[in-house]
Amino acid sequence: MSGAFKTGIYRNLLREYGYSQKEVDKKLEEVFQTIFYGPEDERFYHKAGEDMGYLEDTGNHDVRTEGMSYGMMVCVQLDKKEEFDRIWKWVRTYMWIQEGPGYHYFAWSCQKDGTRNSDGPAPDGEEFFAMALFFASHRWGDGEGIFAYSREAKNILRECIHKGEEGHSGEPMWNRDNKLIKFIPGVEFTDPSYHLPHFYELFALWADENDRDFWRQAAEASREYLHLACHPDTGLSAEYADYDGQPHTGHVEQFGRHDWYYSDAYRTMANIGLDWLWFEKDEWQREIADIFQKFYCVQQKDCWDGVFLIDGTRLEEKALHPVAVIAVNAQASLAADGVYSKECVEKFWDTPLRKGSRRYYDNFLYIFALIALSGNYRIW
Repeated sequence: MSGAFKTGIYRNLLREYGYSQKEVDKKLEEVFQTIFYGPEDERFYHKAGEDMGYLEDTGNHDVRTEGMSYGMMVCVQLDKKEEFDRIWKWVRTYMWIQEGPGYHYFAWSCQKDGTRNSDGPAPDGEEFFAMALFFASHRWGDGEGIFAYSREAKNILRECIHKGEEGHSGEPMWNRDNKLIKFIPGVEFTDPSYHLPHFYELFALWADENDRDFWRQAAEASREYLHLACHPDTGLSAEYADYDGQPHTGHVEQFGRHDWYYSDAYRTMANIGLDWLWFEKDEWQREIADIFQKFYCVQQKDCWDGVFLIDGTRLEEKALHPVAVIAVNAQASLAADGVYSKECVEKFWDTPLRKGSRRYYDNFLYIFALIALSGNYRIW
């Protein structure tokens, strides 16, 4: 392995492209403050009682494991322990499933008062919870009870892969044969944006000892899978895809259409960029990031808000999250080394946070890109 994991050096692309450290630090703090403590029409973090807090999906008016786990990752990266602990306590109070097939999973959607909208989990939440908790343990130290962060992370990962075995009722979140993460337990297709090999490399160091080989294999399997899921001519991936990487066209009545490059899928290239920054294990990641940026900067230079099939065919729809598109194109620069890298970063820098009802998803991808491009998305 190389990359930041080995060297301890995290590229600050914003500095490399001419922005001063003072400008970068100021922007990062302003973005955090807006999301967590800004005006009511801009923030989406809210305190709850004396010691809890939640992040609202402002487009759907609920609280999701996606956003709560993202909030925890933002907080541990920016050394915001009070907010981290508030979010985690809300999660463990309202989202944690305490019995039955979902034991030690988290209900993926709740109302703002904690009432559950669903009793089922979404695996992207669990993997982000586990990673944020390990980082919290290493950065701040383990506390008592639910704040024994590393123990909580191990408990989550144990259930994710052992459910269905003796003593573990329910369905696992990973297919134990091909080592690929599922869209939800109980189905046999996946979501390319859920694949986080850079997390699995670390789970292989810190999870239960008898599971570490599984996580090493999962990291390798996910990197190989992304070769299949990302179109070689555009870099685009579908929201949902089969295990062969092809867009998943089933389950439309249950979940709606997800065989296109649309909201979920935006995260895929951002994840590839971060994996390259941390580990530099797959040269293909640099190539596909270049192809991806060329697709937007040349082939679709006037249509960044479009919706596409993964081969680049443009559809009638408009992107629901156009700021997120700009953010992930910039984060792709962590891997890309081509002529469009600086252009994508500058476009991102000049783009403000989104306001309005759909700001939640856009602005999470925005702050993740800002943290990563400033050299602050680190392995703790």
